[in-house]
Amino acid sequence: LPGAVPEEELMNSGHELPEGYTCPLCCLPIALPVARHSSLETCCMKTVCHGCILASRKRGMGKICAFCRTPTAHSDASILAQVRKRVDARDPVATEFLAGAYYRGNYGLQQDIPRAIELWTEAALLGNLIAHFNLGRMYFKGEGVEKDVARGIRHLQ
Repeated sequence: LPGAVPEEELMNSGHELPEGYTCPLCCLPIALPVARHSSLETCCMKTVCHGCILASRKRGMGKICAFCRTPTAHSDASILAQVRKRVDARDPVATEFLAGAYYRGNYGLQQDIPRAIELWTEAALLGNLIAHFNLGRMYFKGEGVEKDVARGIRHLQ
């Protein structure tokens, strides 16, 4: 057939990993589940593999972010301060992270579902896929918002 894609090309396409599944330092794929083999650095909102974190500590960097060289935050207040700084810079990952913290009531925040939905909406507008998923789930089930199945499906697509 003219213009048909060869089988080998077809079978080798579509295997690119999303940005969050590769380490920004070593550029290697992070083993699944990602949360078990990496850490989210709240100073720069980068997911760094445990291998790069270990290598930076062996080089004497101690409790410093392997990516941006910022001292690692340990208290809830310092983590929130770093995240809010990234939210102010319109970082979609930080905005989604803060929305999740409001939704669950983590890091010393009171649970505030309307604020979480507002932040997820902002993160979705900035292109965060996790925020789209969370909004889709919330609207589809009517959890914290008026049930709107069509709007939920739009976010989930």
